[in-house]
Amino acid sequence: MLTSLLQPLRPPFRKLLARWVDLRLVEPDPHTLGLDPNKPTLYILSRTALSDSLLLEAFCARHDLPPPDARLHLGPHALKACVPLPRPGRRLWGRLPPAPAPFAALIDELKQHPDQDVQLVPVSVFWGRAPGKTFGFWKLLAADDWKLTGRMRRLLSVLINGKDVELHLGAPLSLRELSDGRSSELTSRKVSRLLRVHFRRVRTRVLGPDLSHRNILIEGVVASPVIQRTIEECATALGQSPQRMRRRAWRYGREIASNMSYPVLRFLAQLLHRLWNQLYAGVRVNGLERAKALAGDHTLVYVPCHRSHIDYLLLSYVLYREGLMPPHIAAGRNLNMPMVGPLLRRGGAFFMRRSFKDNRLYSAVFNEYLHRLLSRGHPVEYFIEGGRSRSGRMLTPRPGMLAMTLRSYLRGTHRELAFVPVYIGYEKVLESSSYLKELQGSVKKEESPFDLVRVLGQLRQPFGQVSVNVGEPLRLGEFLDGCIPSWRQAENDTRPPWLTRAVPALGRELSRRINAAASLNAVNLVALVLLATPHRAIEAELLKEQMVMLTDLQRLHPGGVHLSLPGGTPDEWLTAAHTLGFIERRDQALGELILANSQQATLLTWYRNNVLHLFALPALVAFAFRNNARLDRDTLYELLAPAWPLIDHELSVSLPGNFRQALDTTLESLVSLGLLRHENGIWRRPQPRGG
Repeated sequence: MLTSLLQPLRPPFRKLLARWVDLRLVEPDPHTLGLDPNKPTLYILSRTALSDSLLLEAFCARHDLPPPDARLHLGPHALKACVPLPRPGRRLWGRLPPAPAPFAALIDELKQHPDQDVQLVPVSVFWGRAPGKTFGFWKLLAADDWKLTGRMRRLLSVLINGKDVELHLGAPLSLRELSDGRSSELTSRKVSRLLRVHFRRVRTRVLGPDLSHRNILIEGVVASPVIQRTIEECATALGQSPQRMRRRAWRYGREIASNMSYPVLRFLAQLLHRLWNQLYAGVRVNGLERAKALAGDHTLVYVPCHRSHIDYLLLSYVLYREGLMPPHIAAGRNLNMPMVGPLLRRGGAFFMRRSFKDNRLYSAVFNEYLHRLLSRGHPVEYFIEGGRSRSGRMLTPRPGMLAMTLRSYLRGTHRELAFVPVYIGYEKVLESSSYLKELQGSVKKEESPFDLVRVLGQLRQPFGQVSVNVGEPLRLGEFLDGCIPSWRQAENDTRPPWLTRAVPALGRELSRRINAAASLNAVNLVALVLLATPHRAIEAELLKEQMVMLTDLQRLHPGGVHLSLPGGTPDEWLTAAHTLGFIERRDQALGELILANSQQATLLTWYRNNVLHLFALPALVAFAFRNNARLDRDTLYELLAPAWPLIDHELSVSLPGNFRQALDTTLESLVSLGLLRHENGIWRRPQPRGG
């Protein structure tokens, strides 16, 4: 009745909504859906909402897609081209069964007309989930979450969050291909079930699993059989009552557990949006589609490199902005400071002690908490290096969190688990001054709330660009199949003998994948060239030539599969390094001179080490020709092969293929750049300039 009364008002409502709403994110690009123009299109919405259908109509009209307000005519049946997937109704004493889906009649018609088909396009709309330019109580209140929304709340959401809307389009499904010869009713239920699974995966990817109350989660951890058994054993060993040990387990749970809150996530996302605009000239994101492809049906564990305290804030913001649920982040207990700790906890941080090997109860509570996060499908983030890298290079992975994740996986996490390596590359980190002091021999300073005041004082300084590069995900099951073929025989054994071999191998592989997604930027390039000069001084034109050569070398033979190269020109790179305070520029009679003082040179070593692994093999080949004017391939291989495993272990280098294949590709790249000459199977150093 209400629908028929509103029908004449749909056109003005649609125009009004089109003017009011801004689509912040559309995935995928509508022109890449692959819709067949010869087949009728039926759009399936995840819920019954007038705002969603009107928004979809305006969107399709703007992008020349089949109109959702048209009618599909198949035989005697005429069906609207946009329908919601029916959901169970509600009443005071329980739930009503869902209304029958509209697919049965279509399936009957397709059986009578074998030459016809209908393509189904699932559509999910999220109102107000993502950060915007303004924030406030009403904006947070009206945004989407897992709760079902009523008409009044939806109207409030449209009015308040109309500038922050996400639209997710699913791949077209052929209704004929989904028909399997069974009755139309059974096939209709199968299609409905398939669509519900799709919508649940999209919703999980965007919003994450439904957040349960923190106290309920802690209670479940403490009440678990593993913790109860540990409590009894610890009580007997320490001569204390089980009740006292249970209270201690509760305290540990409260100390550890996060208290993630959707309103706080939205608040932080919008606050950080302003912060990044103030700090950085731009945030470049590369390769996130690899994580999105897995987020619907995998439990994701993000493993970024750790170069700055900004890492976890930046990654959570990027994931939130790009339509993925921010992860629960393992943070050191040193960050659980007044003011900072409670905010981080509500943003998803859970805190851990640096070492808890001698505290069996704490270890058991932490392991159980992590297992519950992973088994429920919550995305998790931790740094396999442990602490921030003071050298600028990837640190040796620590086994703790990796071992706990493996043991949780062996217990069963219901979904496949995938590690997502992330490389975060800065042109300048906030901690530059403290790193400089530490590189010069000072002791690391403990964090304190007063660090916030110091950070606020740096907001007017330039920090250049930052890149967030997502590497090749690692599916844990596939990795174990290749590393430990018999691992599936250890079902329900959380400490199999092979665990001590698998954890270091997993850490090394993740380190390589992180480094394979490195970001080469202006400061890295200047550092590589300038620090290789005898007196940290070089002519500007020669410096620019060297930077172009290094960039071309990575373009021809990248040191990482998912490497990103800097945009702009060499002049712009030089200007960026000077603006950030890493170099000095002096005009001379014969041209401009670029140099670095002792403090600048010390700090530049940190940025050079960020990308040193990218040039490990070309540098090794160049070193071989330093004292040899000519070499053949076999001699060169015999010289370099023994040293490569040590370099690989130290720098976590990812090679395409084996060492011999990578060596051949490197030689070809060096020849094409004129750095080597090749004649009759012999490689020679080129003639010096002017020689």
